[in-house]
Amino acid sequence: MKPKQNLIGLSLVELEKFFISMDEKKFRAHQVFNWIHSKGVIDFSKMTNLSKNLVHKLEENSYIKTPKVVNTIKSNDGTVKYLLKLDEEAFIEMVTIPEKKRITLCVSSQAGCALQCSFCATGYHGFKRNLDSSEIISQLWIANFSNPKGRLISNVVFMGMGEPLLNTNNVLNSISVMQDQKGYALSRKRITLSTSGVVPALKTIAKKTNVALAISLHAPSDDLRDELVPINQKYPIESLINAAKYYLSKQNKKDTVTIEYILIKNKNDSLIHAKKLAKILSELKCKINLIPFNSFTGSNLEQSSQKSIDDFKNFLISKSFITTVRRTRGDEVDGACGQLVGALLNPKKGKRRHKNSINLQTI
Repeated sequence: MKPKQNLIGLSLVELEKFFISMDEKKFRAHQVFNWIHSKGVIDFSKMTNLSKNLVHKLEENSYIKTPKVVNTIKSNDGTVKYLLKLDEEAFIEMVTIPEKKRITLCVSSQAGCALQCSFCATGYHGFKRNLDSSEIISQLWIANFSNPKGRLISNVVFMGMGEPLLNTNNVLNSISVMQDQKGYALSRKRITLSTSGVVPALKTIAKKTNVALAISLHAPSDDLRDELVPINQKYPIESLINAAKYYLSKQNKKDTVTIEYILIKNKNDSLIHAKKLAKILSELKCKINLIPFNSFTGSNLEQSSQKSIDDFKNFLISKSFITTVRRTRGDEVDGACGQLVGALLNPKKGKRRHKNSINLQTI
């Protein structure tokens, strides 16, 4: 007997194949897809245009399930951090960030992260597993439909827990659901995929998706980036910049890459670093997003001074780079950039988990 299929993670094409396998018409897949992802209904019996016979068949062969919301914490600025339970051992966090004209969802693609970037709490506490596509898309479903009075998500950023390009197939599948007009109908510019630099995967997805790309760079030289972002030891800056150029070559001619750069006191925030950064980015169509470092338990790094941040930004602007400083949101609930942990920290011992640290040879 075949195991039941969780329909929430299937793309429309996959859902059509599922219905065909049950000797049902393709249009039934469109109806169910719309119920789930446009209307937020996950109870087959409440899908009013399905026959009782079909409802019974669906209940026998499938189910629709999202992770359990264990807790939500709201900060004074309106940012909400959700703790989701995937199974008995795996937890993740996601964050909704409201603004006047939009509301952004920061989604996770892994439970934890194996890359162990020195400025990130997620990597500091270890790696559990990849999320499947149902667990990724469920984050958007929960953000949209768990609160009937809430605003719908307008933008999605893959900047939560994990490295998206170490879980490429499930990430791409969830993106296709996000973009589908019968579901969430998010345009390509409203979804941003952020990567620390898994170069082969970045080149592969260039032909498979058209969403906005962000590169977590954080250092202008290989020696410093080797320290801050260990994956650089496998894929150094030049190869990453070239991969970003290749990605852009497959997209709209007006597209640019966003360069993410966390500013850390006395580490990467001097004018010398700014000059080096301007040089290595001189031939890449990009804009630069500077991010003040957000502290977390166990780290001895510090946020740059406001003067250093301003000087760094102003120098880049003087070199004609579109440069912004990301406003810190949700830090009072540990929901800001680099602070997501997802219950990976042992609550009794409070110790770092090293079990699945990075193995550069396997990436």
